Amino acid sequence: MKFTFYTFIFCFSLWSCNNQEKHGYHHDYSRDNESNVHMNETPFEDLVKMFEDSARAEWQKPDEIIDLLGDLDGKKIMDIGAGTGYFAFRMAAKGANVIAADVDDRFIEYLDNRAIENIETRLVPYDNSNLKPKEVDAVIIVDTYHHIEKRTDYFKTVLKGLKKDGRLMIVDFKKAETPYGPPVNHRISADEVVEELKTAGFISFEIEEDFLPYQYVIIAKGF
Repeated sequence: MKFTFYTFIFCFSLWSCNNQEKHGYHHDYSRDNESNVHMNETPFEDLVKMFEDSARAEWQKPDEIIDLLGDLDGKKIMDIGAGTGYFAFRMAAKGANVIAADVDDRFIEYLDNRAIENIETRLVPYDNSNLKPKEVDAVIIVDTYHHIEKRTDYFKTVLKGLKKDGRLMIVDFKKAETPYGPPVNHRISADEVVEELKTAGFISFEIEEDFLPYQYVIIAKGF
């Protein structure tokens, strides 16, 4: 079970494959990013099972995390690294209009096949959010930050995509040994995240390190 969840977190959401022609990918990832390289080793069907594992809710607390964003009715939210829609579907159920973004067209197809009216899908690269200027009220990135490449430039595009008073929420693993999550040397601490986001132009931060047992929550603003 430990290996299963180790693989889960390594592979969560942002996924690619060496055989781009076979799977139809048009985004390359850096071979220097060990987390992204590792993702290639797990079959898609296994990823779906792991993402949707009922045990995940015990430590991820998805509903409580979403509640931190406040009233979502009528809000437009981008879920970066949406995967199977674990968070996207919950946000849509609360009235949000969700852009479910992922680098893997198989996850995009998986989401499209579930055909929820207020969820649209978007195939994105590893190094650009592909957000339009002032397109969304909030962006949420769960268990995915350490997979993103060229992060300073990436989050400049996120900042431009946020409306006035828009928020970016990042949930990722503390840089310490925990029962679930990737190896410690692949993790990025909350302090490191904040410094990178400052470089990208964000200026206001709320950091919660006790809300979840193994993860921190950062809510950032740029205006």
